[in-house]
Amino acid sequence: MTWPTALPLVAILRGITPAEAEAHARVLLAAGFDAIEVPTNSPDWAESVRRIVALAPSAWVGAGTVLDGAHLDALEASGGRLAVSPHTDVALIAESVRRGLCALPGALTPSEVFAAARAGATAVKIFPAASLGPSHVKAMRAVLPPALPLLAVGGVGPGNLADYLDAGCAGAGLGGELYRAGQAPDVTARQARAFVEAWRRHQDAAR
Repeated sequence: MTWPTALPLVAILRGITPAEAEAHARVLLAAGFDAIEVPTNSPDWAESVRRIVALAPSAWVGAGTVLDGAHLDALEASGGRLAVSPHTDVALIAESVRRGLCALPGALTPSEVFAAARAGATAVKIFPAASLGPSHVKAMRAVLPPALPLLAVGGVGPGNLADYLDAGCAGAGLGGELYRAGQAPDVTARQARAFVEAWRRHQDAAR
């Protein structure tokens, strides 16, 4: 299993509206992001996904807080292909995979991660990562399948991204540290660049 994008950072645009979606997606794409998530508790989320997909058809665009088949139906109808969930629902993971979607379920324990992997998850997001920190990821990584990508989500900023990468995460999902509802695109652009720079510094140091 491999993470499908060149930059394993997922931009989470919780609370964004369709009228704002394209402007923020443009600055994210310009910064190097190629995975963008619009949570289903955002206003008219499927329309935001549709607009971002139209803007960047080659990017991995999709929905977060995917909880059921109805969300998958709306995601497919919008053209999205990334299905992100906060929990480990093996039936939902398997159905996402059956539909050809990139399944990124949330998990916090080894049992949940193994269950997600058996169900066919593309990657597993460790959520909420900040609750137990990088040491928890490192301890789990020792017993998990080496090829299974883990993404830290929840409380990850440019200053601690490297800690999670060093602990064994392939990347991260970035929420409030990247985007908060109502912020201007230039703020998103500045914070996106900070994350990309932190990622590149870590890659350079690891070489």
